[in-house]
Amino acid sequence: MFKKILIANDGSTSAKNALKVAIDLAKKYNAELHSISVEEGLPHYAATIGEVEEFKHEANNYFRKVNEEAIEMAKKEEVELHVKVLPGHEVETIVNYTREGKFDLLVIGFMGHSKIFGRVWGSSSYNITKLAPCTVIVVK
Repeated sequence: MFKKILIANDGSTSAKNALKVAIDLAKKYNAELHSISVEEGLPHYAATIGEVEEFKHEANNYFRKVNEEAIEMAKKEEVELHVKVLPGHEVETIVNYTREGKFDLLVIGFMGHSKIFGRVWGSSSYNITKLAPCTVIVVK
């Protein structure tokens, strides 16, 4: 049924739960499994270039760890996971990447790290579900 699955992974508990579901589905359907992490941007009022560089360094390290952990989780289930980190607004970036990559399933967590990922339905998870060009599973 599903041939190409995308998991949106911000490293949150919800994203880890979604990753488990995506790995299980990829294994069940012998599907390609991909992960996207979205770096939401630089500080709005950086005082120095050093502050911007520090933010970028911290983000790179964070997503490297998130993706290494995700790859290891998939590997334990004998599933290959292809990871990608892109800058931008998470809803727009995830929806566009889903469309461009011609994914037939997108798996997302209900809540994430972002302040935009509110604690009520109507936040990023809702907007991604509404705008995605494919089937979406939202994992709590």
